[in-house]
Amino acid sequence: ETATSAEKDGTTYTYANEYDALDAVGNGAVVVDLSDYGRIRVSGEDRIQFLHNQTTANFECLGEGQGCDTVFVTPTARTIDISHAWVMKKAVILVVSPMTCGIITEMLKKYIFFSDKVEIQDITKQTGMCALLGPKSSEILEVLNLGDLVGKAYGSHKHYSVGGMPLTVAVGSIISVDGFTFMMSPDAAGSIQKALIGQGAVSMSPGAWETLRILQGRPAPGKELTEEFNVLEAGLWRAVSLNKGCYKGQETIARLVTYDGIKQRLWGIRLSSQVEPDSIITVDGKKVGKLTSYTAGTKTTGPFGLGYVKRRAASEGDSVTVGDCVVGTLVDVPFLRDQPPPPKA
Repeated sequence: ETATSAEKDGTTYTYANEYDALDAVGNGAVVVDLSDYGRIRVSGEDRIQFLHNQTTANFECLGEGQGCDTVFVTPTARTIDISHAWVMKKAVILVVSPMTCGIITEMLKKYIFFSDKVEIQDITKQTGMCALLGPKSSEILEVLNLGDLVGKAYGSHKHYSVGGMPLTVAVGSIISVDGFTFMMSPDAAGSIQKALIGQGAVSMSPGAWETLRILQGRPAPGKELTEEFNVLEAGLWRAVSLNKGCYKGQETIARLVTYDGIKQRLWGIRLSSQVEPDSIITVDGKKVGKLTSYTAGTKTTGPFGLGYVKRRAASEGDSVTVGDCVVGTLVDVPFLRDQPPPPKA
């Protein structure tokens, strides 16, 4: 595969070929444009209490400059999307997937009661976003005088000025606790990406990013995050507070934990050959789950997928059949390995 280029907002982006970009995640640095991800600004003096009640994370224990993952769920704890939240001085910024931004914005507006001092604003068009990941990311930040975030906790963020334009840099990169996310004015987006590439980062295409998402095991809406699956089946323990006050979906989550009611879980699946997403997963001829995402992977991983499998049917290292005859092996994936369930009380 050779490099590809694409035009977006009048800027031409040239991407490295997919294998080189995926290789650089392991041994260098990549930059990926995430401007299509949704950015929602929640402001007003009741914003912390409001988000605390509407999503799964404990917002009341966070201060300015900190951040967390939180999950938007239905009242029965079915997962709508994972959001990365940054708590700023006067607002909380929520980063969400491109396909859920409109739904979540409208949903939040609907839950503002008459007396709530809360404002919800979709600022996706007024901002740009990119992520930097790979082992050389920290060095690149140091060289660009943004190094005071290196080594800080996931979700920590700081504000800078680049040529008089605001830039926010946060620890973590959508699909990993490692790396960094940059939010800036759209006018600065091109020059910031150029600066990162100038320091040796490789530009990653949307296709390579989707491959990386699947290999990392980061669930996505419409695939792993749907009405079919709840937040604990999706393995999103880092984003769920089990001891904060009442919030949407809490009763279901509490019951699942108390009665060990999590019936299936999300796995990475090494595959013997290509197979379609939504293929049924079986063990000894019995249906035990389904494949939710598929990628041809890299030279080292080979074909790879994500899928839900009944807990009692198989565990790590076990073989399953995907579709008619593709052999799958269940493996742990980094995104979920980073957030194990709490030890049983």
